[in-house]
Amino acid sequence: MHPPPRRLLLPLFLCLLPAVAWALLPPPRFPGPHARRAGVRDGVGGYEFDTRYFRQRLDHFSFSGGEESFQQRYLVGRAGGWAGPGGPIFFYCGNEGDIAWFAANSGLVWEAAPRFAALVVFAEHRYYGESMPFGSKEKAYNNSRSLAYLTAEQAIADYAVLLTDLKRNLSSESSPVVLFGGSYGGMLAAWMRLKYPHIAVGALASSAPILQFEDIVPQTIFYDIVSNDFKRESLSCFQTIKDSWKELDEQGNGQDGLLKLSKTFHLCQTLKTTGGLSDWLNSAYGFLAMVDYPMSSDFLMPLPSNPIKEVCRNIDKQLDGTSTLERIYAGVNIYYNYTGTVDCFDLDDDPHGMGGWQWQACTEMVMPMSSSESLSMFPPYEFDYASYADDCVKSFGVRPSPRWITTEFGGHNISAVLEKFGSNIIFFNGLLDPWSGGGVLKNISGSVVAIVAPLGSVPLVQTDAVF
Repeated sequence: MHPPPRRLLLPLFLCLLPAVAWALLPPPRFPGPHARRAGVRDGVGGYEFDTRYFRQRLDHFSFSGGEESFQQRYLVGRAGGWAGPGGPIFFYCGNEGDIAWFAANSGLVWEAAPRFAALVVFAEHRYYGESMPFGSKEKAYNNSRSLAYLTAEQAIADYAVLLTDLKRNLSSESSPVVLFGGSYGGMLAAWMRLKYPHIAVGALASSAPILQFEDIVPQTIFYDIVSNDFKRESLSCFQTIKDSWKELDEQGNGQDGLLKLSKTFHLCQTLKTTGGLSDWLNSAYGFLAMVDYPMSSDFLMPLPSNPIKEVCRNIDKQLDGTSTLERIYAGVNIYYNYTGTVDCFDLDDDPHGMGGWQWQACTEMVMPMSSSESLSMFPPYEFDYASYADDCVKSFGVRPSPRWITTEFGGHNISAVLEKFGSNIIFFNGLLDPWSGGGVLKNISGSVVAIVAPLGSVPLVQTDAVF
């Protein structure tokens, strides 16, 4: 098993817990260019919204190539009752997936809005969901030239332009904007507050690993936290997973080994190498740590309450004589097939449309990750930038810029920097969430504060803490 860069990085996402919907009220009207399809209404997760599109400039930072544009999707919530011109706007900074998926799983934003008479807006990140430059995903993802505009800087600029135009069309230039986001979206919310303080008065950044770059935090922190989450449930489960990687490689290298592995794990296609299966298992363990809620959920997959406990229970309860890999399959089946409706597994499936993250990880979002021999249930692995960069060249024809994010947004000596230049940012982290290892876990100033849930996978926000 090889951790990133084969899969490069687990995608980052928000996991704010769903909440009970408030009474639904008529939405505000959006005049002018925002209403490409007037009256389009939709809803997910019990929350209702209008779907709108905004003509967004492809490149905000040059004047050399004309005025290419694309249609950016955004959702306008119909719950809460906006105060009207001058009233607050709660703006969710979309991350690496379909925006409706995040809207369905961000209960905090929906529940807080009525208390503040705020307008709710969920903006989709360029190159994800329906917000595809060049007219289609195939054209947008065609090569490094078409993907060149997929950056955090361009995405934040999209949000700034959208908000500015939105407020103008609502005759609400004085409306205070509070940014929301989680994981990558939380990073964008925090960074946008720093880069565009005249547009947003504050940000709530949940599970935002803004320190997961270069050598700011230990490179082993992500996999150490995942491992500890499993160890706290069952030491034998932890050890079975730790032992499984060697057995997987040995069986894969044996006669008909790949065919046997494909059958054991009920794969739709026969494996060509063990790497794809290793990545599939690696992803399951990481995602389980992110959504190890004490109640059932379906943010990533339909899952029971305390899913890591259930995975370990399935691994540990197998009869004597059950092989290690059969135990592993019984465990991960909780994550990938809790409903029991899946006949076989496609290792290349991308149900949430997060494929663009591989490009971002190969350009500016370089988060070095290693796994330790002693603390991790994953094979020991030392991050090697040279091989990482070579993989990116093979995949996309580009070499990463590993220091660009800290140059653009900061990260080193974060306490002194945010104390001097930052304000009105709340960082939320649950310490069972592996992304918390790269998060801000201590108060920095009176208005840059950290709220930590020691036994939380994803923090549940108290809305009266918002500005």
